[in-house]
Amino acid sequence: MIKENQKTLNYINIILDAIILFISMPISFWTRFHLFDNGVVTVPLESYIKLVLLLIPVHLAILATMGLYESLRNKRLHWELWRLLLACILDFILIQTALFLYKEVHFSRGTLILFFVVSFLVSSIKRIVLRYTLRYYRSKGYNLKHVVLVGDGKMASEYAEKIRTQKDFGYTIDGYVADKPFIANILYYGKIDNLSRIVSKNHTDEVVAALSAEQVLYTKNVIDVCEKEGVKLSLIPFYAEYMPSNPEFDNIDGIPLMNIRHIPLDNWLNAVLKRLVDIIGSLVLIVITSPIMLFAAIGVKLSSPGPIIFKQERVGLNKEKFKMYKFRSMRVNNTQTTGWSKNKDPRKTKFGAFIRKCSIDELPQFFNVLKGDMSLVGPRPELPHFVDKFKEEIPLYMVKHQVRPGITGWAQVNGFRGDTSIKKRIEHDIYYIENWTFFFDIKILFMTVFGGMINKEKLS
Repeated sequence: MIKENQKTLNYINIILDAIILFISMPISFWTRFHLFDNGVVTVPLESYIKLVLLLIPVHLAILATMGLYESLRNKRLHWELWRLLLACILDFILIQTALFLYKEVHFSRGTLILFFVVSFLVSSIKRIVLRYTLRYYRSKGYNLKHVVLVGDGKMASEYAEKIRTQKDFGYTIDGYVADKPFIANILYYGKIDNLSRIVSKNHTDEVVAALSAEQVLYTKNVIDVCEKEGVKLSLIPFYAEYMPSNPEFDNIDGIPLMNIRHIPLDNWLNAVLKRLVDIIGSLVLIVITSPIMLFAAIGVKLSSPGPIIFKQERVGLNKEKFKMYKFRSMRVNNTQTTGWSKNKDPRKTKFGAFIRKCSIDELPQFFNVLKGDMSLVGPRPELPHFVDKFKEEIPLYMVKHQVRPGITGWAQVNGFRGDTSIKKRIEHDIYYIENWTFFFDIKILFMTVFGGMINKEKLS
């Protein structure tokens, strides 16, 4: 049933993509020559229509090649939109190349640029609406993938809990086979040897094997059963908790090697792009926020004796220490280099509480970004005192120091800032580090502006 639904969804997607591409051309033509009310029409609309009719099959083939007509329930939205953007850029390059070679016809470059923008935006909106519509109906119990779970390891329990709580993923566990019953409210099919009978009898869409270390010997039998029955098999290794969310594989003469920690920012091109955004962004933000910083400087000076800028040692990229700048929000005290601020903190001044509440105290960190100590987006830097403490207590804590620390980050926009769970903060930081993209940074910046700038600390 799922396969039939996927085919139907693919057909709908293909038809809608073709329609969007077709109508984007006359819209772009009308916008360029009528809405802007300038320019001379040298090529009639009919020629643009012929051009887009030639482009449609090429465009659909590119989308198919990029995997955009496959099941995307396990793919993130930014992955889908990035692929779509690349497809539209490739369309534009192909059009420009073809027109360059066919010099007799002079199409409007402005119209073609508008066509690229309009087609990408409308296609993106269509895919966003479709994605959230499907998630809604899956959460209501429709269009579900039926799964049989194999094994009773720790990862089997975690997988079952994820499927139970995240209904919009669109999976349902019909039952499980294991050495012993261990999951309440899910049908126990018996021991792992029963898998062949269960899969052949039920309409199973997928088998998920989450075997414990002691059950690894079953792996070959599970693979053989799934291949014989033609059922998709997904494996969750017993060591999955130590794996990155997007593992990268090397190959040594046919032997696969999994890199346990893949960091996109290790790629020099990604690192250069992020640094350019940091430099340009920090310069622009320093100019824009300069009146607010002047107001804050005066307020700090009048609120209590002491320096306007508070410089505190933090641990940054590659565990290097640096001085992080803030507007001073507390009275000068003996614990300012080792103490962690809390909601009700007698050290805070009234003006300091206000600028902390609105995150104004962190504006001088734009200069840290400009210097290269920090990035606009990244894990928050911590005091050396806490780094020494947490690296012994929190698994993977030191991984955060493999990228530049940030003014804002994935943990902060999800509510983990100040006196909150350090374990949850690290989980979000690791996710950000392993899944970094340019668009992920943009998303975090938007979330910061539209909700993440107000601190949950109370003014008192």
